[in-house]
Amino acid sequence: MTALFKKLGLAALVTVAAAVGGMSTANAGGDFGWGVYIGGGPGPGYDRDYRHGDREWGHGRRHHRPEFCAPGHAVEKARWNGLRRAHVQDVTPRRVVVGGFRHGGFDRMVFANVRGCPVIRY
Repeated sequence: MTALFKKLGLAALVTVAAAVGGMSTANAGGDFGWGVYIGGGPGPGYDRDYRHGDREWGHGRRHHRPEFCAPGHAVEKARWNGLRRAHVQDVTPRRVVVGGFRHGGFDRMVFANVRGCPVIRY
């Protein structure tokens, strides 16, 4: 039984020695490090991107985009989807209804009244 423990101890020692030897050669680059970090990062303000100004105060690069579906945009999307003579039939806080002709008969498309005008129903 003692011989088994000696062999296991020797195997563990060889494994630890190989790991430490590998770390010393990998450390030759100079920027290698390991450790245990407890807490939330390097500190306040270090993880922010200051290249484009302070975005919290409305000075960002993006221009203002409407948060609703513009009826003209809904008509344009309906025309791109094959609806001829498209016109706005109804606008509610939830949806924009566009009517027109497709395949010889009257048809309508319903868009959600959010930015981008996603199609709800053909």
